Amino acid sequence: MRRDGDGCNIWSVLKNCIGKELSRVSIPVGFNEPLSFLQRLSEQLEHSHLLYLAERCDSAVGRLELISAFTVACASSNWGRIWKPFNPLLGETFELDRSKDRGFRMVCEQVCHHPPISAFHAEATDGSWIFHGSVNPKLTFWGKSIEIEPRGDLTLEFPRQVFTWRNVSCKIHNVIVGKMWIESFGNSVILSHSNGCRAELNWHLASWRNPEHHRVDGYILDSSKTRLRALYGKWVDGFYSIPVESWKAHKSTASMPLSRSRKCNSPSTAASLASLKFYGFTRFAMQLNDDAGDDCALPPTDCRRIRADIRALEAGDADTAQSVKSRLEEWQRLRLQQQRQQQKSTSASASAGDSSSSEAGGGVWFRRWRNPYTKRDDDWQFTGEYWTRDWARCPLVCPDSAP
Repeated sequence: MRRDGDGCNIWSVLKNCIGKELSRVSIPVGFNEPLSFLQRLSEQLEHSHLLYLAERCDSAVGRLELISAFTVACASSNWGRIWKPFNPLLGETFELDRSKDRGFRMVCEQVCHHPPISAFHAEATDGSWIFHGSVNPKLTFWGKSIEIEPRGDLTLEFPRQVFTWRNVSCKIHNVIVGKMWIESFGNSVILSHSNGCRAELNWHLASWRNPEHHRVDGYILDSSKTRLRALYGKWVDGFYSIPVESWKAHKSTASMPLSRSRKCNSPSTAASLASLKFYGFTRFAMQLNDDAGDDCALPPTDCRRIRADIRALEAGDADTAQSVKSRLEEWQRLRLQQQRQQQKSTSASASAGDSSSSEAGGGVWFRRWRNPYTKRDDDWQFTGEYWTRDWARCPLVCPDSAP
């Protein structure tokens, strides 16, 4: 977040925010990377090939191995990413069409402002899988570190099987002094809703007792909680599957089990040294600001059309980026004030339980939804109407977003 020559001092911004959530704090562009949070969500699909492999796998255990590898690989793009993506404006969208080379397309929308909720929907062009969910990130500053909790459920649907899980939290260390670095931590459960099998993963924090960083391990279990396979690795390096007996032997002898292990994935962490000059972006991330062919095919709410602050920062013009960012934030404040006034004027005729009358404003391409698999009411479902490309429905997200 702190870079040489940008003139930013993070302590001057965060000194009054210890223990507080940062979603309502305006952060100078010196702490940003030139991507919207909606674009960061799409980076989960950098390893989409694992989803195709999982759908074609005939083994229930093998399928969970590959989906576990996918969740670990999704975290790998965070390595070296110590800058904050730009907060999306309410109603902002991002479309990623990789149907020609990767066989999928994806739509993301900012469906709520406070709390900030981003919904996404991705689908394979051959119909082999659908991946969707919503994320409500919570950022908290603890004096020396920033903790990011990506609250929200993720659902992966195959033609005959459905899996759900939640991403784990991550922490950025040495925010004020020293070299900043990031680690993921927590527990995640990947549940199959067809046969009750699950993968339980433990993402370890480094400590003085166990200084090894970025470790992930766990087990694949059947519906009776019998351990079928052990999983281990590092989310910045590689992820492996091994027989449970071999893993027990490793733990008793403190030697890494190399025999009879099966490699599930090698995360392509921002791994080239050259990428460190570009915010730690992988090649996949570097392409997210590319124009998607015919600009008219994109809605006027797409971040590549309306976020001049992101474009300016990408070009190295931090002053222009800050000026535009401040103007967009002020526009959004005025827009939300007008919405609240309209809601007050119509509150007499609105029912007391009407959830659409809120600061969230609701989504254009997503609707509130009770997820039948997680049984949670706070999820969002893609309506599919986006693909008709009727942009007359798009809201005025910012002064420059008129069709």
